[in-house]
Amino acid sequence: MAGRILVVDDEKHIVKGIRFSLEQDDMEVDCAYDGEEGLAKAKENEYDVILLDLMLPKLDGFSVCQQIREFSDVPIIMLTAKGEDMDKILGLEYGADDYVTKPFNILEVKARIKAIIRRSSRPRQAKKAESQVTTGNLTLDSESRRVFISGKEINLTAREFDVLELLAFHPNKVYSREQLLKLVWGNDYPGDERTVDVHIRRLREKIETRPSEPEYVHTKWGVGYYFQA
Repeated sequence: MAGRILVVDDEKHIVKGIRFSLEQDDMEVDCAYDGEEGLAKAKENEYDVILLDLMLPKLDGFSVCQQIREFSDVPIIMLTAKGEDMDKILGLEYGADDYVTKPFNILEVKARIKAIIRRSSRPRQAKKAESQVTTGNLTLDSESRRVFISGKEINLTAREFDVLELLAFHPNKVYSREQLLKLVWGNDYPGDERTVDVHIRRLREKIETRPSEPEYVHTKWGVGYYFQA
């Protein structure tokens, strides 16, 4: 399961350790040591996953993540030395797909990278004959992986699209957080179920006119989430 990874971190000993470990698994690794260099490499190359430190010289990780999201939906894992939940959640709010708190176990980082690559390379599940779902003002196109609200394209990350696609092609079916985590992130994903809540909230902010009173993605209290057709 070789992949191309970009590691952006100003702590060179950490970068060296990550690079060595990933290359042992035949992954191709590019490195950057400040935010501007990381952003430039993300623009110039195609990556399967980007590991992005929060505290960087020149341009911090949040800014880099936000700017990458303007042109790419490449999966981003934030690396942060801070342990507060708000920092973790904020990393996701800026468009990251996952986070790992320093100090981390390299095996955990590798497991998350492999889960993301496995999910991305997995043959797409058989869907209904049609490749589009249209409900109200929302149109989702599976082939082009694009979403439109009233004809205007909405910029979703890869994970946001995967969540919406799963729910939209199975309208009114309630999925628990655990089910969504397994189906979208993969069975071997070691992350937290709260990641699902963050992605659902961010998705609503993008596709709903009133996120607190959703038209499309609803909550079944105590159970999970569903798409109302």
